[in-house]
Amino acid sequence: MGESPINWRAWNPPLRGAANCVLAMAGLSLMFLSVAIWNGFPLMFYDTGGYLLEGLAHTFLVERAPVYAELLFLAGARFSLWPLVILQALMISYMILQVARAEAPRLTLGGLTAIGAVLSLFTGIGWYAGQVEPDIFTPVVILGAYLLLFRGDRLGRAGRLVVTGLTGLAVASHPSHLGLLGGLLIAAAFFKLIQNMQAVPLWAKIDLKHGLIALMAALSLVVASNFALTGKIFVSKSGSIFVLARLMQDGIVQRLMSDTCPPNGTMNWRLCAYKNSVPQSAEAWLWGQSSSFRALGGFNSQAQQDEGRRMVMESLKRYPVMHVRKAVRESVLQFFQFKTGDGVEPQLRILEPQFKHLIPAQLPAYLAARQQRARFRFKPLNLIHVPVGAMSILGLAVLLQHAVARRSWGEGLLPALVLLGLVGNAIICGTFSNPHDRYQSRIVWLPSLVLLLAVARDRRALQPLSESGT
Repeated sequence: MGESPINWRAWNPPLRGAANCVLAMAGLSLMFLSVAIWNGFPLMFYDTGGYLLEGLAHTFLVERAPVYAELLFLAGARFSLWPLVILQALMISYMILQVARAEAPRLTLGGLTAIGAVLSLFTGIGWYAGQVEPDIFTPVVILGAYLLLFRGDRLGRAGRLVVTGLTGLAVASHPSHLGLLGGLLIAAAFFKLIQNMQAVPLWAKIDLKHGLIALMAALSLVVASNFALTGKIFVSKSGSIFVLARLMQDGIVQRLMSDTCPPNGTMNWRLCAYKNSVPQSAEAWLWGQSSSFRALGGFNSQAQQDEGRRMVMESLKRYPVMHVRKAVRESVLQFFQFKTGDGVEPQLRILEPQFKHLIPAQLPAYLAARQQRARFRFKPLNLIHVPVGAMSILGLAVLLQHAVARRSWGEGLLPALVLLGLVGNAIICGTFSNPHDRYQSRIVWLPSLVLLLAVARDRRALQPLSESGT
């Protein structure tokens, strides 16, 4: 008797059923954490120390989002930082799984695993999933918005509830995410209005309700966290400070002081005393050891927060065209800045004291990690990541063109929303802070995911229209 053939379908099941979905999430999470595992410790950023202090010592820091700090505390960071990054990897894996099931219903466990492997090898997703920093939550916001706006009917009641909760948590983890989700909801509402006017073909049923619920839940969580730490109700106290720093880097603050400080003007800004010594760099102004920002009280100075707000508003009144020109320039620069590894370097001077004070038991593992021993080389890595990111963005344009030419509006929804998310993130970060590679590199892997799912759904997805029979 001959041997019975191997049933390969049993080893490569479709993405249905709880067991298969758990296997898919476990496999994706392990791949996304491979960088942190290889490092020997979760990856650190300069801001990590602030989140540790805020979450473990319950000390409010104006410049840090308290929700992420509290999540760090609830995840047991006092004993280990690994549960937090495992949670992050599971969250992004769950979102990818749900998007994959919605976009490529015939995709199998093996196919999704292959997509995860490609993302892990050729994009920077692993450098953010395993980092103690809320950057990995930015793509969660974009994927969650897509699912809630356009694919809620495919999630089921329980799935929609989970996606709404995860999206709300991701939005609350950083102030910029409030603007990102808000912008995506406004864009969706605009297209819904146009559809209702029958000005364009019906793209899809747009459900704004659950996206708004996620946004309101995030806003409530932010306000509640701020109140728990300070006893005051507010969303953010640092916005005007970061904007002022960007305006200083663009020369707008210097012009304002030249025009309004004595003897040329009558505005007695506190900053006038330093008008000849303010730095040309936002980073030097905010974080420099000898910066006059520190002399004026830094982030914790209410007077500095109020004056920053007034200076921003006064400059907007005086130089609106200059503001628009600079904001456009910074946004464009931010859109095209996405090298992997920004700030992922040894940070012993900043973080070692925090570890000694707050989590001394984890200090040996932290010091032994490759990151603290300067073992990372990002130049060779970016020879892969940057071209892949750029080509994937171009691929989004190809998918959109195909969707329009074929009038397959549903197939254009995910590429369109991801492209809108990329643009929105660049505008928010470039305008309200200043361009950094990490702001865009944390989400530039999303176009690669979209392309891989499109090809998984239809292998001809990227072929020229004439070759695909259209």
